[in-house]
Amino acid sequence: MSAIAVSMEERMKIIRSDERGTTEIGWLKSKHSFSFGDYYNPDQMGYRSLRVINDDFIAAGEGFGTHGHKDMEIISVVTEGALAHKDSMGNGETLRPGEVQVMSAGRGIQHSEFNPSQTERAHLFQIWIMPETRGLIPSYGQKAFETEARTNKLLRVAGPKRAVDDGALKINQDADLFLVRVEPGKSVQYHLDAGRGAWIHLMDGAGKINGNEVNSGDAASIEGLYEIVLTADQSAAEFLVFDLK
Repeated sequence: MSAIAVSMEERMKIIRSDERGTTEIGWLKSKHSFSFGDYYNPDQMGYRSLRVINDDFIAAGEGFGTHGHKDMEIISVVTEGALAHKDSMGNGETLRPGEVQVMSAGRGIQHSEFNPSQTERAHLFQIWIMPETRGLIPSYGQKAFETEARTNKLLRVAGPKRAVDDGALKINQDADLFLVRVEPGKSVQYHLDAGRGAWIHLMDGAGKINGNEVNSGDAASIEGLYEIVLTADQSAAEFLVFDLK
């Protein structure tokens, strides 16, 4: 029994919210799953092609001024309020809860992100994934996904192009991002193919990942456990699930 327990522990690691980095600069409060900006942790430099998960709270009327990115697949998921986006490709959109934005920075792009509300804060997850190929032509995509489509089942919202179009936004990496909302007392299973890794982040609520209790902001990295079970406790649990080459 002990040998099995050790093996399971080696294959799955729980990362608690209070182990993440923190940035607070007045209008911005952010938690960093991996090293980012002034936060540096040599033990958390990313996971496979996943380089950044920033959990950002932006004060009303504030935001990130025009800045550049290069050779990165950037995914934004808003959970509260709104995010106004403008970029050097001519896109000017507002992202709201239920919508996902993908920006392939490629050979270089400039953009800005602001909370357009003068009274309400915005909350979003910004995710960076390293592309398979550098120097690509920049591109932009945004799409609304219905809550029902991810309730008690995994909904692929971003990833590489598949033979059958499932509506996911395209990124230039063999990495799939799923959203799932697990209702109280229910479970969702996911099969991870051999040789791949999963990173699971609990955005909101409380639940379990393969029987391990997790709360909002906790995450798990998984290697070699082919069956993953996500469970919600007494309230709904919102998960980000990454399936990575």
